[in-house]
Amino acid sequence: MKKMRVMSLAATAAMTVSLLAGCGGSNSGSASTPAPSAAGGSDAPAASSEAIKIGGIGPLTGSAAVYGVATQQGAQLAVDEINAQGGLQFELNFQDDENDTEKASNAYNNLKDWGMQILYGCTTTNPCVAVASSTSADRYFQLTPSASSSDVTAGKDNVFQMCFTDPNQGTTAADYIAEHAELGSKIAVIYNNGDAYSTGIATAFIAEAGAKGLDVVSQTTFPDDTNSDFSVQLGDAQSNGADLVFMPIYYTPASLILNQAKSMGYAPTFFGCDGMDGILALDGFDTSLADGLVLMTAFNPWGTDDLSANFTKAYQEKFGTDPNQFAADGYDCIYAIAKACEQAGVTADMSHEDVCDALIAQFTGSDFTVDGLTGSGMAWSTNGEVSKAPVVIKVEDAKYVTIE
Repeated sequence: MKKMRVMSLAATAAMTVSLLAGCGGSNSGSASTPAPSAAGGSDAPAASSEAIKIGGIGPLTGSAAVYGVATQQGAQLAVDEINAQGGLQFELNFQDDENDTEKASNAYNNLKDWGMQILYGCTTTNPCVAVASSTSADRYFQLTPSASSSDVTAGKDNVFQMCFTDPNQGTTAADYIAEHAELGSKIAVIYNNGDAYSTGIATAFIAEAGAKGLDVVSQTTFPDDTNSDFSVQLGDAQSNGADLVFMPIYYTPASLILNQAKSMGYAPTFFGCDGMDGILALDGFDTSLADGLVLMTAFNPWGTDDLSANFTKAYQEKFGTDPNQFAADGYDCIYAIAKACEQAGVTADMSHEDVCDALIAQFTGSDFTVDGLTGSGMAWSTNGEVSKAPVVIKVEDAKYVTIE
């Protein structure tokens, strides 16, 4: 089978649909762009009889909105591009869950009533875990752009992930630091012990760091993302001589840590993961505090390759802001779904159960791969986990610079 290269509209204007052949969370900071209105309930758009109906769920309002808005916008851009080609047609109905499990379940029920055939989401981990149990029982195919806990897919054959899993991020981060001794020789770990994402990455990181002989001199935690005082955690890291602080956390607490570290005169290398992507767009954040920050992500909006540059340009033109990794994940999700639908012969008149079976067979096929913004040759295992390599970047002058 041919591989599908995810492309922006500028690069695909002449491509017919027959050539289609490829495609977090916790409470976080406020959104940098206005959230689009959520469709659903009595406000749901009329379902087209000629379009495959994709439901989406994520926080469009509330403290985690920057993630949901990005995944919604990235997905919508992809839907618009695919529909403009005139062949395979999608209709996206994206619901706001405010990063709340009960509201996510309500959104899911609204989407079922609307006639959803495929679920794109949820965006954040805890709502996704709750909804995935329902999609498994109801037999809806589900692809999440950014819910990274292994609990999302555990025991379910119908749920797949576009982002790295938490254990994978932790192990990969430890391996990278071990291979790049210049980043630091004494390591502190600060993580949120009340969050599955943060704890999962930290646990895997600490285990791999031990296996690689890294010197972890400090391990401290905090209870949730509303925590505002990190003097104890930073003080422990500083007093133990840590010259690298690994923080598998979201960007809201990370922004406070960076600010408080500066006020203490403490300047180690700070190293984060994909949940920190978006810190530069956090309202009121002094971006100079992030200079030198290293993080693993899946997408660099300032990348110079044609694929990234075309996507970033199209996203900026449509939404007036730079895309982050979560927007890229959403874009890749829709193109992955498009490839699977095309190859499986999915049509708008199929039941969601039949669509589910068809897409599972595609995603778990040995020759199904996707080249996208967030990875090339992406493939999925039967447990729903994606295989791809991360991008490691450094923040310089409020931009990402790829360092490997």
